[in-house]
Amino acid sequence: MSHLGYEKFSILSHDRGARIAHKLTVDFPERVERLMLLDIAPTLAMFEKTDQLFATAYWHWFFLIQPSPFPEKFLFVSSSVFEERFFGGGYSGGAGYMSQDARAEYVAQFRDEECVHAMCEDYRAAAGIDLVEAREDRLKGRKIKCPVRVLWGKAGVIEMSFDCLAEWRAVSEGFVSGEAVESGHYIAEQVPDVLLRHVREFFVV
Repeated sequence: MSHLGYEKFSILSHDRGARIAHKLTVDFPERVERLMLLDIAPTLAMFEKTDQLFATAYWHWFFLIQPSPFPEKFLFVSSSVFEERFFGGGYSGGAGYMSQDARAEYVAQFRDEECVHAMCEDYRAAAGIDLVEAREDRLKGRKIKCPVRVLWGKAGVIEMSFDCLAEWRAVSEGFVSGEAVESGHYIAEQVPDVLLRHVREFFVV
């Protein structure tokens, strides 16, 4: 962002991007003015409060973090099985949220060995170094300092398994607001008008 000429900025991010944004905001509190996060709770809270319901719904988290090359080999030789389970399960909170072209692009990546390995490494990082750093931040009292807006899907796993606002307030010093919306995990695709309303309310001040 400095290279692009932005010393201060706001962030809107979803899923893994939102987890990165969380850490960035903690590490550089003077840079981030406002933070909007879509359909996640803090990674550390999600792992520490895992129960049977969450583990069953987010089965891919616990499968993809297994040591290499086990999940990579399964994904590469059984991509159609993974595709149907991942995109057709309860994780998304309903059908029709993704165009056929977009889904085809995702599936194409499941047939690229380097991409599959990178994907698994990303999930392993979430269960590894991300948790190490999050525990260090908690021990040192390092929290988000800017205003936060969180949206999550009523038909998704966050709604079923976590008190989303409470979890974000626990890791924030600034004001935290938000609500569950009529969608699953893919808020931008499923309820774009609702998201846009929140963007205008939160960022245009």
